[in-house]
Amino acid sequence: MMTFSDTWIDLFGLSGLLNPFALLIGGYLGWRADSSRKLWIAGFAAAVISLILEAAVGLLQLPHPISQDAGALAMFPFRFVGGALAGSLTYWLNRRRSRS
Repeated sequence: MMTFSDTWIDLFGLSGLLNPFALLIGGYLGWRADSSRKLWIAGFAAAVISLILEAAVGLLQLPHPISQDAGALAMFPFRFVGGALAGSLTYWLNRRRSRS
């Protein structure tokens, strides 16, 4: 029987793909996007800004709300995908709302 290690659970969980900061940033940028081509930028910005925010929390010696086992380089692609998906969803919702 194959099980995921703690690192993989972190990558697919709240530290990576479902990171709340990355989802919020990607969603906001997707809502504000005027072209679907900008959704890649929303995903990239969501990953970068969420990692910078997490590093700032670490530098300030504040407790991390979400514990993790993986490093920033491992988290980046998962947060990128999560932010891009959130941006795509909000972009679609905004376009649908404006058509009505």
